[in-house]
Amino acid sequence: MSANLGNDLASQSYRGRFAPSPTGPLHLGSLLTALASFLQARSQGGKWFVRIDDIDTFRCRPGTTTQILQTLEQFSLHWDGPVVYQHQNLDAYQWALDKLQKQGYIYPCTCSRKQLAPFGQRYPGLCRNKSIGTCEEPHALRVPTVAHPITFKDRLQGSFTQNLSQTCGDFVVKRKDGIFAYQLTVVVDDQLLEITEVLRGCDLLDSTPRQIYLHQLFHFQRPTYCHIPILTDSVGLKLSKQTQAPAVNSQKSGPTLYQLLSWLGQNPPPELKHWPTREIIDYAITHWTPEKLPNTRQIDIMTAMVDPKSQGIPT
Repeated sequence: MSANLGNDLASQSYRGRFAPSPTGPLHLGSLLTALASFLQARSQGGKWFVRIDDIDTFRCRPGTTTQILQTLEQFSLHWDGPVVYQHQNLDAYQWALDKLQKQGYIYPCTCSRKQLAPFGQRYPGLCRNKSIGTCEEPHALRVPTVAHPITFKDRLQGSFTQNLSQTCGDFVVKRKDGIFAYQLTVVVDDQLLEITEVLRGCDLLDSTPRQIYLHQLFHFQRPTYCHIPILTDSVGLKLSKQTQAPAVNSQKSGPTLYQLLSWLGQNPPPELKHWPTREIIDYAITHWTPEKLPNTRQIDIMTAMVDPKSQGIPT
């Protein structure tokens, strides 16, 4: 396992991925990310993988994975290799956790949400003096952060700097309920797939320094990052399953792809919306220009909608 987690990504050809959680069907926001990451990979002759982030079993809904994969296929977004599932990587997550423990980089945290509520988003280090071997209470596992800035250059959003100790403090890598935390799993997953660039929504930009910090602790070759705008509704909320965003209408794939490409700044010709899906995707691969991507954090779908009725979205 450790050998697979030690690969050098610097010499790899382009490898991208789309990693949805099976908590509901794909909506326009998630399909926008899938399309952008697919085109980024295919335009460079690279590989594109689909990983189902199903580690949080409490949130997963039966049958959703099949819906997600069917939607991707209906939009001609075909992936390389077999679909990867997070539940297949439990041994790798444990290997990573053991590595952190051996290096002295994790400690148990018994704090409740009620105890932490007064401190907002930043963990104040209340349990830093506890050790794993002597903690018998139910606990999460946290990584201690250091007081120096982490800076990286995002392909789209530019230079981004964050001091982890001041913004989020020590963060969780394994939850109190025994589930491996997102920050750990995404780093291990991307390393296992040898991902060279992570293209995803801007809602995950603020968590990227935590992932880079883990890359540093593991001595992994980290991927580059590109955070594209998220889609928001008329009141500024991100389109998501939590906000009951409607599922993508795969019966109107042409108008939908035309709209998504417009939001991505690609200026597709109007007649493209009437083409067969496969031909639209082939056109989009050939004409993909990442320099045209809007470097905003979000896009209001109502003000930026080319043809709202074609998507079945109420105005």
